[in-house]
Amino acid sequence: MRKPHTYHPQSRDVAKVLGTHIASARRERRMTSAALAERAGISVITLRKIERGDLSVAIGSVFEVATLLGVPLFTPDRRELAVALDQAQKQLA
Repeated sequence: MRKPHTYHPQSRDVAKVLGTHIASARRERRMTSAALAERAGISVITLRKIERGDLSVAIGSVFEVATLLGVPLFTPDRRELAVALDQAQKQLA
């Protein structure tokens, strides 16, 4: 049996905030959990975990659901995101 991972309180809080934004955006769009889960290619159970801020969900799934609903992750402007990515990559080099 695997030992459960202990996450930093800030990580848990960030996941819960993002999950709350995702749940709110889904409800504002009057979208069912089943419809969004199907569109994102995940199960309804996984979507519920995302909306609760469960950190065991793959980050790609969380980002996909947020993007489908228009929930901004860093910036809603794709050009600004591209610039931020370029800057980050240059900093790593």
